[in-house]
Amino acid sequence: KMKNGKFDLEDFLKTMKQIKKLGPLENLIKLLPGAKKMGLTNVKIDPKQTAHIEAIVLSMTPEERRNPSIIKASRKVRIAKGCGLEVQDVNRLLDQFEQMKKMMKQMSNGNMKLPF
Repeated sequence: KMKNGKFDLEDFLKTMKQIKKLGPLENLIKLLPGAKKMGLTNVKIDPKQTAHIEAIVLSMTPEERRNPSIIKASRKVRIAKGCGLEVQDVNRLLDQFEQMKKMMKQMSNGNMKLPF
């Protein structure tokens, strides 16, 4: 799915849930090769942040998760109300998701070298 750019918010949510089962994100980051070189050994991740991400995605309809490009202003307002957060939080998540999607596609195509 990553290679052909079909990674969507449904996949993102599944991945987040799997990662949560593995324990605190800080511990997983420390296990990454090159984490020390990149200064990631003292990273602190607020568990509330991951809970917010999950709440935002769960407040979307299945169609919005499969096709985030349909999420315009009125849908963002509804999603924000549904999860008890602000529209800017929804915007931030969508921006981060798009950045991650681009990076994953580049990595899967071999166009991006890892920094370690």
